Order: sequence, then structure tokens, then C-alpha cells
Amino acid sequence: MSMPFYVSPEQLMKDRADYARKGIARGRSVVVLGFDQGIAFATENPSRSLHKISEIYDRIAFAAVGKYNEFENLRVAGVRYADLRGYSYDRADVNARGLANAYAQTLGTVFTTESKPLEVELVVAEVGDDEAGDQIYRLSYDGSVADESGFVVMGGHADQLDARLADEWRAGLTLREVLGLAVRTLGAQAEGEPRAIPAGQLEVAVLDRTRPRRAFRRLTGTTLEDLLGDTPS
Repeated sequence: MSMPFYVSPEQLMKDRADYARKGIARGRSVVVLGFDQGIAFATENPSRSLHKISEIYDRIAFAAVGKYNEFENLRVAGVRYADLRGYSYDRADVNARGLANAYAQTLGTVFTTESKPLEVELVVAEVGDDEAGDQIYRLSYDGSVADESGFVVMGGHADQLDARLADEWRAGLTLREVLGLAVRTLGAQAEGEPRAIPAGQLEVAVLDRTRPRRAFRRLTGTTLEDLLGDTPS
């Protein structure tokens, strides 16, 4: 008769965390940056249909790295949560903090009770009436929440890119300036020359505080090329 194999709870949680972190690190980075008129999101993503950045509600957006099917299910759940809350109470009652708490509960429950954690990292952001009112929440695979200020990097070589942004980002940058910084950051490499990422390989969106009600918009085509200063060679 074989003896049951025992794994301590501490080791089990460490193994799950390592598994999730490795999966997330394989994904291409997403950067989220505050600018003078809102919050910008950018990632290298050649797909035109599989989005990593999406609208959740009037002034709230969602960005993710990791397993697409897992974070897409979370995105859909977030839209349902926001729609139901807005319908049951008031549209003003739907906020990023409440959505982040709901996601944290889901991620934490899966991490502690399921055999496999979700291989995802999320940002939930809400644009305020001014820069001081912007909210950016970063959620990890285990349900932990961080209230971020100014900018966030997820996936890929996040620590290295985070240090770069810390040196270059400042409050009050224009959209053109933060997008230039975002693309330089995404193209940075641990060794060798930085990569130039063309506009067609990028997924970019903003929460624009100057827009009435629905603040989210995607930046594509000539609009994005003009903002990045892309000129045909």
C-alpha cells in the first residue's frame, strides 16, 4: 500500500504562485500611464480582434496579461457586474474600487480553492474629473490589490520596465508624450538595441476625461500614427 504524498500548505501556495507568475511573465507587457487628460493603455498586440484592453463601463477600463480565455471571462463578468449595479442603483454607483474588490474576491477564491490558479494580472482604471481623481488598481493572480499612482507595467519583464517608467514618467504629460514613452518602454530589451514597434502592431486606448459620459476610445490607424509621429519610410 502506497503512502499518501503530503505537501505542506505553504509549499502548495508557493507552487501555485510560481506557476501563475511564470504564465504571466510569458505574456507581452501592458503599460498603463496617466496623462493630463486621462489614462492611456498600450501593449504590443498584432491581433485586431483579441483585445487585452477593453471598456467596462462609462469611465472604467480593463487591461490584462496572461491567458486570454481566463482574462476574457473576467472581463465579461466585470461588464455584467457594472451593468447590473448601474441598472439596480445608479450609474454613478459603478466605480473602479467596487469592481477591483469583486475581481479580488474571484481571483483569491480560485487561488486558494482550485487546483490551478488563474494565470492573469489585471488593471482596473477609472478616469476622474482631474488627475487627482484618477484611480488605477492592479490585481494579482492571488487576489491581492494595489492602488497604483501614475503608471503600471504588467507581464513580460515588468520589473525592468517599471524602473524605466519611474525614471521618465511625470504628472501632466500630454497624450503624445505618454504614448511615445509607452512605445519606447514596450520596445526596450534586456540586451541590445531597443525595438521599434510600428503602430500596426500596437493596441492602444485611452480613458479621456474630456469626453461626455463614455470616456473610452481606441486609437488606431492614422490617428495613432500621427500621435506616435510614424512616417512612412
